[in-house]
Amino acid sequence: MGVSTQPDHQWIDLDGTVNARTVAAGVLLRSDNLQELTALDVARLIEDHGLEVVIDLRTEVEVWMEGPTRLADEGSVRIEYHSLYPAADRDSDLDASTIQIWGAPMEGEFADEAPVVRAYLSYMARRPDSIVSAVSAIARADGAVLVHCAAGKDRTGLVVALALEAVGVERSVVVADYVATAQRIEQVMARLLSSSTYRAELEGHNLFDHTPQAQMMERVLEILDSQSGGAAAWLMQRGLSSTDLERLRERLTPRP
Repeated sequence: MGVSTQPDHQWIDLDGTVNARTVAAGVLLRSDNLQELTALDVARLIEDHGLEVVIDLRTEVEVWMEGPTRLADEGSVRIEYHSLYPAADRDSDLDASTIQIWGAPMEGEFADEAPVVRAYLSYMARRPDSIVSAVSAIARADGAVLVHCAAGKDRTGLVVALALEAVGVERSVVVADYVATAQRIEQVMARLLSSSTYRAELEGHNLFDHTPQAQMMERVLEILDSQSGGAAAWLMQRGLSSTDLERLRERLTPRP
């Protein structure tokens, strides 16, 4: 039985983001792109939320095109880059609905799944190393870890969901955290459309196509259960240590 707890779902109102929020106070934060953070934003993340580590899931091209974040100048914050795409594969993955599953045998086995489901499975097939490294960083930090991509929706959504699932957080809670981005999807899309990095990918798209749907994450987790025995088993099969899993559990689940 999963741990019955509610995600913090506290929005962090910053000048430089529109989709920043807590998942577990003082432990796990998530956000859209951070390159527009102000000095005041940086101070708030460090002083109010105890930020220690940033996990950047974007591609090398995105990082280069969008430029550095002010957090890069903060000696107290470590930034780790864990792209969910192979090097030099794609510029970005903003349109998850168009991503095709990568590599046999998943391509045939999951051909009838929804495009977003195939996209999330493809992250797991392409870069399990990045996912495990991100989850390990959440486990090993003493302070808060902030996970982000461009929108803070797909790549971030999957990594955060796997971390929560791995420690037994109730599935309805995991999915609720995933779909919370829908509350700010208009602001997320407007921000991305204002950037030359992402505009061409997104212009003319239906807003609904980019809004997180509960059934998509539910389906991914169902497949994970049936194929690998759940998130914890999948992560450990790909290199997450039992020590990191126990530490992750201590950090993400409340003590009695």
